Amino acid sequence: MNNQDNTLQFMQIAMKHLPEAKEQLDQAGVELTMDLIQPFMNLFTKVMQEAYELGKEDALKESLSK
Repeated sequence: MNNQDNTLQFMQIAMKHLPEAKEQLDQAGVELTMDLIQPFMNLFTKVMQEAYELGKEDALKESLSK
């Protein structure tokens, strides 16, 4: 799986949870627009990519130790 595929999957995950995030932000009095959310989506994909790479490394180490 390449980074583009990962990014697409990460964005799909984020969009699935966006209504919950919007509801919580609305309750806190924070207006959520697509312009405001874009920098956070970019940060989210960076975090998810790093987490993916960590998991991939762990799986590789585990498979090599067997």
